[in-house]
Amino acid sequence: MIARLIPKNGQTDRYERFLDQLALEGFKGEIASDYGSRMVLATDNSIYQRLPQAVVFPKDYADVELVAKLVAHPEYRSVVLTPRGGGTGTNGQSLTDGIVVDLSKHLNGILEINVEERWVRVQSGVVKDQLNAVLKPHGLFFAPELSTSNRATVGGMINTDASGQGSCTYGKTRDHVLALSTVLLGGQRLNSLALNAEHTEKEASRPDVVGEVYRCTRNIADHQQQLIKDIFPKLNRCLTGYDLAHLREEDGRFNLNSVLCGSEGSLGFIVEAKLNVLPIPRHSILVNVQYAGFMDALRDAKALMALKPLSIETVDSKVLMLAMKDIVWHGVAEYFPSIPGRQTLGINLIEFSGDDLEDLEQRVHDFIEHLKNDKTVERLGHTLAIGSEAVKRVYAMRKRSVGLLGNVQGEARPQPFVEDTAVPPENLANFIAEFRSLLDNSNLEYGMFGHVDAGVVHVRPILDMKDPVQAALIRPISDAVAALTQKYGGLLWGEHGKGLRSEYALNYFGALYPSLQAIKAAFDPFNQLNPGKIATPLDVIDAKLTKVDEVPLRGEFDREINERVWQDYQTAVQCNGNGACYNFDPDDAMCPSWKATRNRIHSPKGRASLVREWLRLQGAQGVNVLGNHSSASVFKGMIVKARNTIAKQFGEKDFSHEVYDAMAGCLACKSCAGQCPVKVNVPDFRARFLELYHSRYLRPLKDYVIGSLEFSIPYIARFPKLYNALMSAEPIKLILERFVGMVDSPLLSLMDFHQVGAKWNVEIATANKLSKLTDEQRHRSVILVQDAFTRYFETPVAAEWIELIARLGYKIYLAPFSPNGKPLQVQGFLGAFKKAAAHNAKGLRALQEYGIPLVGLDPAMTLVYRQEYAKVLDGNAPQVALPQEWLVSALPMRQQDTSEIYHFLPHCTERTNEPTSIELWKKVFERFGLKLQVLASGCCGMSGTYGHETRNAKTSEKIYSQSWQPLVESFHASGKLIADGYSCRSQVKRQAGQVVLHPLQALLGRLREGEQLGKL
Repeated sequence: MIARLIPKNGQTDRYERFLDQLALEGFKGEIASDYGSRMVLATDNSIYQRLPQAVVFPKDYADVELVAKLVAHPEYRSVVLTPRGGGTGTNGQSLTDGIVVDLSKHLNGILEINVEERWVRVQSGVVKDQLNAVLKPHGLFFAPELSTSNRATVGGMINTDASGQGSCTYGKTRDHVLALSTVLLGGQRLNSLALNAEHTEKEASRPDVVGEVYRCTRNIADHQQQLIKDIFPKLNRCLTGYDLAHLREEDGRFNLNSVLCGSEGSLGFIVEAKLNVLPIPRHSILVNVQYAGFMDALRDAKALMALKPLSIETVDSKVLMLAMKDIVWHGVAEYFPSIPGRQTLGINLIEFSGDDLEDLEQRVHDFIEHLKNDKTVERLGHTLAIGSEAVKRVYAMRKRSVGLLGNVQGEARPQPFVEDTAVPPENLANFIAEFRSLLDNSNLEYGMFGHVDAGVVHVRPILDMKDPVQAALIRPISDAVAALTQKYGGLLWGEHGKGLRSEYALNYFGALYPSLQAIKAAFDPFNQLNPGKIATPLDVIDAKLTKVDEVPLRGEFDREINERVWQDYQTAVQCNGNGACYNFDPDDAMCPSWKATRNRIHSPKGRASLVREWLRLQGAQGVNVLGNHSSASVFKGMIVKARNTIAKQFGEKDFSHEVYDAMAGCLACKSCAGQCPVKVNVPDFRARFLELYHSRYLRPLKDYVIGSLEFSIPYIARFPKLYNALMSAEPIKLILERFVGMVDSPLLSLMDFHQVGAKWNVEIATANKLSKLTDEQRHRSVILVQDAFTRYFETPVAAEWIELIARLGYKIYLAPFSPNGKPLQVQGFLGAFKKAAAHNAKGLRALQEYGIPLVGLDPAMTLVYRQEYAKVLDGNAPQVALPQEWLVSALPMRQQDTSEIYHFLPHCTERTNEPTSIELWKKVFERFGLKLQVLASGCCGMSGTYGHETRNAKTSEKIYSQSWQPLVESFHASGKLIADGYSCRSQVKRQAGQVVLHPLQALLGRLREGEQLGKL
């Protein structure tokens, strides 16, 4: 299992000297040269993989200036640097074999908001949605709309001059940049904004690098006007990367930001921006039009644009079919109804917005009438999404297009390398027809979505990049599409920047390319900033643009992984880098460990990247990761593990240790399994990794304590007072923390569960009893499946669940307690888990034969039956319902007055893996005459025993503070705050000293009041 780091060479030593000097000079941020950190940043959302020498995370502007100053010293002129933001680029823009300068971790402050003048000042690491969340109370927003808006940084948007939906109305990022602050090589700051002639002359007369930059760019603007006019296309998206056409604005002012926007970090480190912001339209309506063919959707552009909507988005059938299988579909299905006898193979989403609702509705009415009278294409029908929330839900589906395309079945997946072409909208249909013909002639399938109004359609050819024959198609397809875009008056790089496609700039710019080189030389004379992208300095002889097939492809490394291993670890290796897990929103469930640490290793993408590399290295060393990992001799195995563990303590270099640290920081909340569009399932491959890792290294004692909990607790619970006294004693707590690795262990409930059962006539479910029941008795019976946590640690909740069911008139049977096995699975005791699951499932399936519903209580424990059990038992798992799933079928179909409101914090596993179950809770509450408001919330930070583990306790506390703490502080006083996860309620009690009710307790309270009992 040992995975040595790459051997040192001259380049490695050179970079080590630079990093050592950087630390000596007082760099305050982090410097990471470990293999794991480098591997995570070796990929983005492109087809490429470049391993950097190191990653640095500047703490402040002074750190950035120090990096730029040091690298400009003659001895470090061969050191190259590349700035990085969200890392979601599709063309390898921020990939480098030098040093990555991550500006997102610390430089993410919103510095100033001027509501009256409608501008903001932010640091480059601020995420677009983060900014808009702060602006929303002021009625303002930052306009350029991206599908990656919940993780794209402002700095990344500026560096790629990003645009997306609504660009025909709102323009590109450049159109909203008022001023930039950029750290140049040498450490000098360049503060750029639109300048009049007098101030431009003043800047150009400076004797430093800033003066050189202004003199160079002004000379180009003054002497290359006609050439710029002839070469630059007349497109809404215009050109990304040294935009010479807008050096002079319409009013004559000179604006250096036109070349900085879209420069992809090749000119300097943009650390701060002043941006103009716009008023949020008060009303919006989305017209969703369905078509029998995708080409019909494209050809409809002219008719759709006639009444000048805000935007027109298009989606093809492949994306639509994938969306239907995704978590997002339950919120948008009503807007895309099935049409009898016809199949929808394309849709267009046409948005209208405005502040006057009556005027907006009239515009939409006129638009629909226009469509009725226009017969240029066949339309199957349309629906309306009215209001910002409805529009947001539909756009959430459209935004997931990139990720969804990565979830097609099979080894061939849609690949981004020619996917952001832009042509004049009137040429789009013919261009796409020829584009499709090009791919059809190569026998390739593809997925498409995009912005019809801007002439941009994202086309992703489906290729298996592990196959050298298919990977070799990257060059001919890229060449052909580059030529095709020029034929139709467009660009190969219409939206996502040039990156590793910069080689096509030579042919595209022709006589104007030396001007780009001159700009590069003025900013970066020795080609140290993101070299090989956009342009090379004029006087650096060996500098050249990197070609699309000169950088290693991810597929080249993937083909080193054994095919059986690849197939078996699909939930890890298919991560395509779209970065949905980097979601900034603390009130979104995915991914809590990333949000708390801001360390990309502790994200689904990071963990998937590490496991993918780990699998490759294991294969290279002949390790069988699919075999039986238990030792033939327990004694001999322990000796080997002890020896290896001692070697680890003395600094043994094994990449497996870095992977282990990443896995140990995972909460196993399974939000990634539900929310990741590619369905990267970290808890699944985490458990498998832990099993193999601990076949070589000793387990921490806490793993055995956690794994055995379900087996030991029935015996320990016979002496609850003694157990609680021991767990509360300071010496025991100290021993647990220091030697076991656990903190503040939960205490046993003192309630007598047997008395509760006797009070409500609860019986243990046995074949003898159930076989004697009549059909009517079975219809009015339920079997409760116990879990260790609510049964022994939170007995009052289990007791009130029993009371609620009894009051509803049902006979209650208890399935005999048997360990569920979830703690074993989470800790990687997979052999033991399979045995526990088989034993438990056998008993539950026997009870299930009598036709009486099996119902669980805790969502995390209950969902194990339909997820992990289904895998290890080949689909032969018992069917155990969540409480709300059973209640909604057991209660009458009758709604009552819903004036009393409860605020609900769902368990994150339930919210993300069974989203429809949250709606069922709403229906149940309605039938009790109550209203349920589901609060937007992230993870509570507990997730089973995670928050009780010494190594994770601080992170658990941080996760709680980000989302749950403010919600608990806001809603707890009302007495109407509820949560259905055991771990969630225990976390609130642990962190805030507050008791939060289970939804069933709220329902029981309603019954006890007598307000609903007589009506049900």
